Amino acid sequence: MEEVEVSPPQPMEIRIKVFCTSLCRSDLTAWESHAIFPRIFGHEASGIVESVGLGVTEFKEGDHVLTVFIGECMACRPCTSGKSNICQVLGLERKGLMHSDQKTRFSVKGKPIYHYCAVSSFSEYTVVHSGCAVKVSPHVPLEKICLLSCGVAAGKCFKCLLLVLRNGKDKVKRPVVINIRNLKSCYLEVKLLN
Repeated sequence: MEEVEVSPPQPMEIRIKVFCTSLCRSDLTAWESHAIFPRIFGHEASGIVESVGLGVTEFKEGDHVLTVFIGECMACRPCTSGKSNICQVLGLERKGLMHSDQKTRFSVKGKPIYHYCAVSSFSEYTVVHSGCAVKVSPHVPLEKICLLSCGVAAGKCFKCLLLVLRNGKDKVKRPVVINIRNLKSCYLEVKLLN
């Protein structure tokens, strides 16, 4: 373990205190490839916004968020089409740098540490572009939803998820459909099925 310095968020970025993260096969594959090192892996996480950079209006300190490794700028053609989550501006980042300025926000003794998929969640704190995070309800358990940050974003063509919801009273399992209208605005339509 090393002490890593995490820079403050730059314009349109947020710094997140990572609450929960998950290990994905993608992390292992990238690690085994030895492509870019030193690097902080992890691309699916839930956390709490610690600070915000200039120009960020959709997040504030204390917001609960999920990271999204394929962000949404909400201005490019795919983002405005409503049919794709493959943003032309905040798409999959492969160079280990931030989208905004092609620099890293991590360092050890002044030497850069590279990012992974614009998230780097295997760290106590991380910095992401504000388009690479989704605000979630503070009532949702962060330890249970961090898997959605990769699962939802990677589900390129899926419009809904089928989940099992436990009724708190009688513990009866009831399936629900969550229709994901727009990842960035995190508008979720929930329907209980009989």
